[in-house]
Amino acid sequence: MDENNTVDVIKDLIETCRDGQKGYQDAASHVKRPDLKTLFYEEGLQRGRFAEELQAELLHLGKKDEKVSGSVGGTLHRAWIDTKVALGGGDKTILESIESGEDSAKESYKKALAAHLPANIADMVRRQANSVQQAHDKIKALRDEARAA
Repeated sequence: MDENNTVDVIKDLIETCRDGQKGYQDAASHVKRPDLKTLFYEEGLQRGRFAEELQAELLHLGKKDEKVSGSVGGTLHRAWIDTKVALGGGDKTILESIESGEDSAKESYKKALAAHLPANIADMVRRQANSVQQAHDKIKALRDEARAA
């Protein structure tokens, strides 16, 4: 097992989680439905917890000065959501954008699960990936409902 590869995988996932955390927080500030506000707030908190769990693994690997934030792509995606909302996009538009972000998160976790990771980290990544999949499915169902309405 290559420790550098493990560190890179963890850093990528932290970045993905921070993007998700910020994306959900941004969406919660724009969405009108109270149930969506609550859902987005809770999902954002969970992604923050995931990032902290992953950050703790970096510390265990001796990378104490490695602080990872979100990506430029995530920042641009949030700016795009803000622009669409400013142009009159409502909750459906926000749900579509969140689903797109979840698609990206699923891909990041899929890539991480294909890497050769220590068993304890692989277990954590698998648990987080399952949660990301559940969030994606919930967002997709809500998006489908909004489209049908």
